[in-house]
Amino acid sequence: MRVLFVTNGHGEAAIAERIAVELELVAGGAQIDHLALVGDTPSRHMRDVGPRASMPSGGLIAMFNLRNIARDLRAGLLGLVAAQRRFLRGSRDAYDVVVAVGDVYALATALNVHEPTVFVGTAKSVAVAPYGRVEKRILRRAAACFVRDDATARSLRADVPRVEVANAIVDLFATADDPAAQRAVEGFAPALALFPGSRENAYDDAAFLLDVTRRLAAFWPELGAALSIAGGLDVRRFTEEAAPRGWQVRPIADESVPFALVSGGRELVRAWRGELGPLLSRVALVMGQAGTANEAAAAAGVPIVAFERDGDRKASWYRRRQRGLLGDALAVFPSVDDEPVAGVRGILEDAPRRAHMSAEGRTRMGEAGGARRIAERVVALARAP
Repeated sequence: MRVLFVTNGHGEAAIAERIAVELELVAGGAQIDHLALVGDTPSRHMRDVGPRASMPSGGLIAMFNLRNIARDLRAGLLGLVAAQRRFLRGSRDAYDVVVAVGDVYALATALNVHEPTVFVGTAKSVAVAPYGRVEKRILRRAAACFVRDDATARSLRADVPRVEVANAIVDLFATADDPAAQRAVEGFAPALALFPGSRENAYDDAAFLLDVTRRLAAFWPELGAALSIAGGLDVRRFTEEAAPRGWQVRPIADESVPFALVSGGRELVRAWRGELGPLLSRVALVMGQAGTANEAAAAAGVPIVAFERDGDRKASWYRRRQRGLLGDALAVFPSVDDEPVAGVRGILEDAPRRAHMSAEGRTRMGEAGGARRIAERVVALARAP
């Protein structure tokens, strides 16, 4: 069985990885390839194929973001898109099934292979942005269509008969436990997780989150945080940018926990390079400027705090979209003066609110098992006569 995943985002690539794991369990020996329309982070469970490149925007060119579009065009976006389409058109008969993960653009691109195509919609929901008329026409061309919630599926069924519900983001935290995660949070009470994201601005966002952590530590003698570093980001750059800001960097001979950060003689932060699930099961709150990682935290029942930052490409439409998807599971605070610390303190000191945020996240994200259902449908299509 030969399967090609086509993704158009870093979080979407992580979702594809999770479905690929289930495919390996359902149909051992499958050839699983991956074309990343956005970014060039190597895959772990899939074979990377086709042209790929990192763009300055990190893939955030939706909502007519003219500045990011211009930067990407200068970096060769049009040539990359053309090369990817040529690769897909030349892949006819090379695959049994194609799986598009992301938005309708990913599906429209994947349809160039002219083989049965499964759509895994991660970007849209009637809670924030319903699929439009043109998008529905493209969705009808998919052999199977999975969306993230029941309300969105109901809104589509009159136009897209093969639509089903499966939110594979929920499965991102449903991974085997990793004892190394305990080393990342050992001795921290409360223990926090910092999710700066997976794009270029993650380094700057990490510096901001580290500063908030240091200021919070004045109120809890044992508070500490694990800084999650996404695959494809440079561990050394995080340490190089922390040192001038007054952090003492302590290297650790541990692949999963490669360094710790010390301030005022107190170890406050440790880096984390493993899966999200084992970390999320050990923390009380996430401070996250991320996309999919924030949603995975909500699915795990962990309260999330994000911040509105000047110059943050996500600060307007993206964060509003995430707030619409996650509801009260996500709190968004300004990033100026004492407001970040006051906002986080208010949540950490309010157990009933944290319980409400936890329950809201689980409700909004739905049940686990979506990745397995998608994998089973892929196998059925591949084996269909």
